[in-house]
Amino acid sequence: MAKGLFTQGFCMLTDGTTTIEDIRAALEAKDFYIVKQAAPQKDWRFGGPTLVIEYDSDVNGYIAVDVVNERWPDTMGDPKTDSMTFAAWSMGHFGPLTFPGGLERAAQHSWTWQEGKTIAKRHRGFIRLRLSYGFGAKGSDPIMPQDYDPLVELVVLNTLVLPLFKVPGVLCYFNPNGEVLRDRATFREYYKGCNEQEKTPIALWSNVRFFNINDRIGLMDTVGNGQLDLQDVEAVFPKAKYEPEVIDYYLRNVSLYLLGLDRSMQSGEEIDGPGETNLSWMTEVLKEGASPPPRRVLRLYPKALESEVRRLSAGAKRG
Repeated sequence: MAKGLFTQGFCMLTDGTTTIEDIRAALEAKDFYIVKQAAPQKDWRFGGPTLVIEYDSDVNGYIAVDVVNERWPDTMGDPKTDSMTFAAWSMGHFGPLTFPGGLERAAQHSWTWQEGKTIAKRHRGFIRLRLSYGFGAKGSDPIMPQDYDPLVELVVLNTLVLPLFKVPGVLCYFNPNGEVLRDRATFREYYKGCNEQEKTPIALWSNVRFFNINDRIGLMDTVGNGQLDLQDVEAVFPKAKYEPEVIDYYLRNVSLYLLGLDRSMQSGEEIDGPGETNLSWMTEVLKEGASPPPRRVLRLYPKALESEVRRLSAGAKRG
């Protein structure tokens, strides 16, 4: 998947009772400018009752907020047996970088919020926040401006999430592009802390996951960096030397480093390891990572593990 009609997309999972009037009241109470309210599309997959919020009208940038009282279609359909869901997914209506099974994986790897491992099973509906520069665009208009800023887009969408937590029926926040689940308390605490420290709240957009390769070696990765037009990052490491919390922090720091870098990193570059300054780790760019969703990743590992990592990479696609 790649960004197209929609450049960003967040969700709120609900119990299926939420109305568009509830959403409008919550957003107007925080002075969001609602340009119009639109009727639902013929098929809910493409849009339920919708509010259109101004983002950057100079470049036709708007945010569509709709509510659907159906379960999230985590399989994302099938071209033969569920073609409507498949078509909506392929057009980005469930998120520009969403991949089948994302909600299941988000629940499985909901380390920050333990209730997220089970709450998704209770949902019966969802709210979508979809940012686009294509609403009402003419055929010759670009799908997105050349100087669009994905970081600003995500920060603005964060400000919409906070009032939506108070809407009746809302269960939690779900970022399908980064496979992140959060309740109001953990979302607000992290959001507030980052604002106070002037840090990028990347953990609200991108998840970190842990996998065991064998008894000695672990692998942790990010999923969701593509929202910022960045590679995701994998770390292969000896479990006896590094705790998962250390690798989690390392992956976040590398992601933020990439955000400030004016180039893409390449295979074979040396890089500092976790808490180190001696360029003891190596980089490898792969077209696909070790685990879904498929996307380009920057794999990092200690030089001492190079031979083992090469064997691990034998079946992976280098980019």
